[in-house]
Formats: sequence, structure tokens, C-alpha cells
Amino acid sequence: MITEADRIKHIREYYFSKKLKAINQLEKEGNSIINLGIGNPDLKPPETVNIALNQSFSYDKNHCYQSYSGMPELRQAIHSFYQKHYKISLNPSKEILPLMGSKEGIMHISMSFLNPGDLVLSPNPGYPAYAACAKIAGGQTIHYNVTSTISILEQLHQLSQQQLDSIKLMWINFPHMPTGETSSLEEYNQLAAFCKEYNILLCNDNPYDFILNDTPLSILNNTTQQSHVLELFSLSKSFNMAGYRVGAVLGNEKLIQSILKFKSNMDSGMFRGIQLAAIEALKQDQNWFERINQIYSKRKEIGLKIFTHLKCSFNPHTAGFFIWAKVPNENADFWSELILEKAKVFITPGHIFGSNGDSYLRLSLCSSEEILYEALARIKEAI
Repeated sequence: MITEADRIKHIREYYFSKKLKAINQLEKEGNSIINLGIGNPDLKPPETVNIALNQSFSYDKNHCYQSYSGMPELRQAIHSFYQKHYKISLNPSKEILPLMGSKEGIMHISMSFLNPGDLVLSPNPGYPAYAACAKIAGGQTIHYNVTSTISILEQLHQLSQQQLDSIKLMWINFPHMPTGETSSLEEYNQLAAFCKEYNILLCNDNPYDFILNDTPLSILNNTTQQSHVLELFSLSKSFNMAGYRVGAVLGNEKLIQSILKFKSNMDSGMFRGIQLAAIEALKQDQNWFERINQIYSKRKEIGLKIFTHLKCSFNPHTAGFFIWAKVPNENADFWSELILEKAKVFITPGHIFGSNGDSYLRLSLCSSEEILYEALARIKEAI
């Protein structure tokens, strides 16, 4: 019998991959399940995105292999977007690398910079892919507490010198998933200065910056620290293009070249039609974000009513399209299963994001007002 590689022996199948199978089975058995667990945008992309994609099929070279570094026009569009919204100017040909979604960037960065035994700082609660990719690359994860009253910087200063000497990579993610907490330029600069001092690569995973967030920020704001910082950019959430799989990693030329060295051995370029569609998305003005945030704001009101009925505690002023709420009896997994069993509504238990999520539920706003009201009605009737 062929045995699997050691590097994946302690990697589990992604939680939502397994949970969707279970939900599908419940539906086959005749249950109507409302899924409020997954951050899968249900809204449409800008109309010009689909027009560009459709038109691309008539281009002669549309179906050929594309550049490993992405179309120059796409890199220029990302450059213009960052210049417009963050007042940051990057070199499109050297400091921007398009990706097939920012999730693959987490793996590319981990594989490009981690050696066996290197330590990785990762948020708890946080996106499970950070720790999983570190493990696959041979690294070990040290968690910092996002929900602690002690600042992240103070937690870093509490690490031992031996730990600091072994840390190669640090992940931050603001607006934070799953809590929705935001950061500040001052905190970004302090963390970047700390990481530069200890020769740590600081990576900001930044997909939620324009969802219910009044102050979008980039870790690339300080040029004196850019030798030690990278940022992952995604079109999945802000432009409702999750299935298109398009994003980018941005930062110092030498860092980008190291990632390209790995990436170019993993794929043969992004489909040209997707890149043309992404260019159109990046041309949207502020009205686009205002329109989708009006929708998410109304949905959030209903989501908060769900958690109020369940007697959960929460911060109503968070960003992103999730609501993070603390359950009354400290056992979120029990509540998630109870709601699924009794009301046929699935809300994600927070433990999948780390031990600091054990007593929390995460509700996604990627469903219509009608569906959210139906979920509220079911929960009120059942619980």
C-alpha cells in the first residue's frame, strides 16, 4: 500500500470541505438547510467583469499559456488600484505578482521562505491555512492571541530570545477573520519595525479591507520597512469574484522574485479571460463599494438579531462580512450542532479557527435578507 508523505500526515481535510459533504447528505435526506457558515459571496461581480470575460473568448490567443507573472495590464491595474485607494506606488513589473487567488499565496510564501524547524507566528483565532501551510513547509506555528487585552506587539516582546531567533514568518490579517477587528497604521508600522529588527518576514493577508470598513489600510505604507513586508490582495470578497480565483502578492522585488521561483514551478499562468475580467473589476469607483456595503449593512442587522435571540455577546462595529459572537455557555460546538439539528441552520463553530474560538460562533453575511430572515424565524421557533 502506498503511504502518504510525512508532510501531510498531520494535516486534516479542510473543515468546510468535510462540513459541506455532511450538509449535502442532510439535504439528500430531505432537509432544507440554510448555510450561514461559509464566506462565499452570493452577490454578482460588476457587469463589466462578465462582459470582459465573454468578449475574451473571441481573442485568438485567449486559450494559450499566459505569463507566469500575469499580464502587464493586470499588474498595472493593481498598481493603479493601490495608488488610488492606499496612496501607495508600486513597480508593476517588479513588485506585483498576480496569483490564482490569495489562498495559494499563503502556500507560495510558506514554501518560498520556510525551512524545516522555522517558527511561524500566526493569529489565534485565525485562518487555518496559515498553520497548515507552515506545517507542510516544515515549519512550526506559534500563536498570538488576537482577542487578548494585551496588544500583539506586547505579546511579541514576551517571546524568548531563542524563539525570536527562530521566527522566520509572521501572519497578520486585518480586518481580521473571523473576529472582524481592525488595526491602525500605527500598529502596522510598529509590527513592521519589530519584524525588521528581528529579521522576520511580516505578511498581511488583506481580503476584507473594503467590506464594512471605513478605513482601508495597507502594510506597504512605510517604504523604510518594505524589505520585510508582503501583502496578499484578493478580488474574491470586494468584487464578488471568489470563484474566479484571482489575487496578488505585493512587496519588495527580491521577495517577489523568490515567490515567482516557486510559483513558476506550480502553474503555467492564469487564464487570460480571468485577467481581463479582473482588470475591469479594478476600475470600479467608490460607488461600487458603497452599494455592496449597503447590502451587507442591512444583512448584518438581521445577523445581529439572530445572535441577540441566542443571547450571544458581540461587537456590532466590526468589519468584513462575518459576525463573531460569544455563546452563553462557552461551548460553541454544542450550539452550532443544536442550531443545525433543531432549526436546520448552519453557523460555524469558532473552534476551527483556533482554541481562542472555542466559545464563539461565526455567521456569514453571504446570504440574502430573505434567507437571513428565514433563518431568524427558524431559530426563534426552534430555540
